[in-house]
Amino acid sequence: MHGEARMELVWPNAACLPSYAQALARGWSSDSSRPQAAGEQLARIEADPEAFLASLVLLKPGGETILLPDGSRVPRIPGYHRWMWDGEFCGTIGLRWQPGTQELPPHCLGHIGYGVVPWKQQRGYATRALALLLPEAKAQGLSFVEITTDPTNVASRRVIEANGGVLFEHFTKPARFGGVPGVRYRISLP
Repeated sequence: MHGEARMELVWPNAACLPSYAQALARGWSSDSSRPQAAGEQLARIEADPEAFLASLVLLKPGGETILLPDGSRVPRIPGYHRWMWDGEFCGTIGLRWQPGTQELPPHCLGHIGYGVVPWKQQRGYATRALALLLPEAKAQGLSFVEITTDPTNVASRRVIEANGGVLFEHFTKPARFGGVPGVRYRISLP
């Protein structure tokens, strides 16, 4: 895991935004379920970079909606994205929750999601990012987090397991997420 110690989590910010936009321009997107998401984000950045950055952090419910892979819109719950940074953009990790409960709405498959750009993978960045984010999840009042992935995504499963994740269930994702198999892990936050 070379380079792991150099990676840190940063809040999305104007100084790092050009590096993030370059990753989008190269075809990467944190929303792998919607191939058009990279182009949509680039258009939003070009139209209003400050509004785009602000949209990545929502600490209280605000009546906003999000677009799901099937084209439906659902209420956005509190959450935020942090960027993995080693001198340039490496990936993103996000936390979402519902205040006062561990439960998530049916349209939200897990508390945490992450993605590393292909040219920065296999450096331990996702494992480190998850380890850095877990105390933040606890600070939001969560006693555990759930993370889902595809059963065949061995790299993601290793990231979760390296951070104390225990396989909780095999399930079928709702139709709006393709109706494909998934696995759900749980990480306790003592």
